[in-house]
Amino acid sequence: MLPDLRQPLIRQLAESGEPRRHWRADDEDGGVWLFESVEGEGEHWAIRQIEVDSRRGAHRYWWAHLQDEHGFLTDQPLEIWELTEISESAFEAVWEAIA
Repeated sequence: MLPDLRQPLIRQLAESGEPRRHWRADDEDGGVWLFESVEGEGEHWAIRQIEVDSRRGAHRYWWAHLQDEHGFLTDQPLEIWELTEISESAFEAVWEAIA
């Protein structure tokens, strides 16, 4: 497997002091996607992501775990107008629950 060239950028954003925002999206198959984002160059970039599929299998992605056999941290800016903003505590509760 080739090294993921996104890792240094995602790590830099994640370790920055920039404000975080948290988002939720539901897919047509009954899955839920949660994101923590940082704004960079006018766009929101996911620095942590949670995927909960329709069978309630959960997967976490961040700079140290960008991908696995189930999926990957999105490599595109978030389209926040398609997402619902959630609280940091809601995101963190799910993140910690699947640690």
